[in-house]
Amino acid sequence: MVSSVPRLVVCAIVLMSIVGATTAQIPAGSSARSIQTDVDKTNVKVSQIIARSEDHFRKGKLNLDDNKREAARDEFDQAVDTLLEAGLDVRANQRLQTYYLELVERIYREEVPIGHGLPHATTALVAQNGQTNSAQDGKPQIAPQVGFREQRFEPSPLDELSKLILTAEEQNVSQDDVNALELAKGNVNFAFKINPLIQQYINYYQGRGRSTMESGLRRAGRYMPLARKIFKEEGVPVDITWLGQVESAWKPNALSHAAASGLWQFVPATGRQYGLRQSAWIDERNSFEQATRASARYLKDLARRYNNNWELAMGGYNTGAGNIDRGIARAGTADFWEIYPYLYQETRNYVPNILAVILIAKNPEKYGFAGIKPEAPLAYDVVQLPTTTSLQLIADATDSNVDYLRTINPELRRDVTPRDGIYNVRVPAGRSKQLVAVLKRIPGDQRDTARIISVVPGEDLQSVANRTGASVAQLEAVNHGIDLKTTNKLVIPSGGLKLASWKRTKTGAEETPATPSLTTVRARKGDTIAKIAEAHRVAAGDVARLNGLSINGELKAGQEVKLPGSAAATNTPAPRRRR
Repeated sequence: MVSSVPRLVVCAIVLMSIVGATTAQIPAGSSARSIQTDVDKTNVKVSQIIARSEDHFRKGKLNLDDNKREAARDEFDQAVDTLLEAGLDVRANQRLQTYYLELVERIYREEVPIGHGLPHATTALVAQNGQTNSAQDGKPQIAPQVGFREQRFEPSPLDELSKLILTAEEQNVSQDDVNALELAKGNVNFAFKINPLIQQYINYYQGRGRSTMESGLRRAGRYMPLARKIFKEEGVPVDITWLGQVESAWKPNALSHAAASGLWQFVPATGRQYGLRQSAWIDERNSFEQATRASARYLKDLARRYNNNWELAMGGYNTGAGNIDRGIARAGTADFWEIYPYLYQETRNYVPNILAVILIAKNPEKYGFAGIKPEAPLAYDVVQLPTTTSLQLIADATDSNVDYLRTINPELRRDVTPRDGIYNVRVPAGRSKQLVAVLKRIPGDQRDTARIISVVPGEDLQSVANRTGASVAQLEAVNHGIDLKTTNKLVIPSGGLKLASWKRTKTGAEETPATPSLTTVRARKGDTIAKIAEAHRVAAGDVARLNGLSINGELKAGQEVKLPGSAAATNTPAPRRRR
C-alpha cells in the first residue's frame, strides 16, 4: 500500500461518518454465555491485530527517522493493511475503528511535513536523442515525499454495493424467471449455477439501478477490447471482464473505503503481489494495461485454487481467499451458494450482481437495454520516456492538454512522469512523432521544467524572449538550427515563464491575453460531440475522450462541453448550418 494524504483523508471521512452507527444485533437464540464467549474471542483477536499493526507503524517511524523513506512507506502500508485484511469489519468494531482512525491521523502527521517540491531527475539515463544525462554536480537533491497530492479519485461503487438492500418487488422472482436464466446462461462462456438472487439483481438493474447499468454499457466500450484481449491471453473467460462494471463502474480512479483502487480495485498489498508499481510518482493499480493483466492473473490463480470454480474465484477476488476457505470449511463443500451464509454481506451481493451484469451485457435488448451504444475504445500512441518529463511539456508538444493526458495516464500521481525509471507515456493517437521530435531538442535533465510555445509568422527571438523571460542566448541554445520561417513551435528552457501572447503592434490595440488550455461551450438542441468538434475545428475523438461522452450521442441543450487547447486558440467557431 502506498500511503497517501488523499487516501488517508478518504478513509478517515468514511469511517468517521459511521462512528455513531449502532452496534450489530445479537443473533436470535444465542445465550448470554455464548455471546460473552464470542465477544471475548473477538477482543483477543482485535488485540492481536492492533499489536501487529502497531509494530509495523513503529518500524515505519524508525525508518523514517533514519531517512529510509521507501522502507518507511512499506511499513506504514503494512500497518494499515494489517487492519483492512484481518478478516474483521473495521467499521463494526468500536475498538478497531477507533484505533484505525488514530493510526490514519498518525501516518498523516508523519507524511505531510516531508517534501514540498517536485524533485528534479538525477538518475543517469540515455535520452531519446542518444545523449547521456547525469545529475549536475553540486545540485541539492530534494528528498521524495512519502505521500502524494496530485492524483484525483472518484468513489468506488463497491461501497454502495456493500449496503445495497433489495426491495420486496426486486426480490419477486418466479419459476419462469429461473427457467429463463437457465437458458440464458448458455450464452456465457463459463459454468455457474443459477440462483434466484441473480434474477433479483437483474430486476434491480431494470428499475432503480437502470442508470448505473446504462452508464456501464456505454463506458465499457472504452476498455472492453483491451480487457477481453488480456483476459483471453491469460486464460480467463472473457465474459468475466464485466467484473470491471461492478468493481469500478469503469472508472480508472475509483477508490473504495478499504483503499482498493483502479478499474479492478486492487488493495495495495495485492497490487504489489501482482507486480503493480506503487510509489510517490505512480500507482499502476490505476493503469489500463498493467492493472488489467494483474486482475486476470489474480482471477486465474483463484480459479486454480478452487478447481476452476469461477463463482468462488470471483468471491475470492472480492473478499480474499482466506474468507472463502473459511466458508468452505464451515459449509463442508466448495460451492458458492452453499458457503453464501458464511460470507460478508458485500460478497453475498457481489457474485450474483456480477452474474446479473454479465447476462444483461450478453443480451441487453432482452432485458430492456436496447439502443445503448458503447463509447469508442481508447486510442493513443505510446512513447518511452527515460527521464522525468512534465505533462505540460508533453501537452505543448502534442497539441493536447494536461487534463486529457491525465485521463489516458491515470496511474500518474503528479503532473510529471516518474523519476524512478522508464515510463511509457500515452499521448493522443497519431502524435507520438511530434513528441519525439520535440524531446530530441531538450536535454533530459530539463524536461520536467521546459515548455513549448507557439510562434507566429513574423515573430523573432527577441520578441519571444520579451514575452517569456528567457534570454535570446538561451532560446538559441535549445532551438539550435531551428528556422523561425518554417517552424511554429519553440522550446523555452525554464518553467518560470511569463507566457504572454504575441501580437503585431497596432495603434490603439491592447495586449492579447494568453489562451487557456481548455475552453467550455454549451450544447444546443440536437448537438453531438461530432457537430461541436466540427464547428470548433478540433478532433471529435479528442473532445469525446476529454468529456467521457460518445461522439454521436445527442447532448442535452445547455450541457457543458470541454474543448481542448487547440479549440481554445481558435478565435471563432466555424459557421454552423441553420437547422
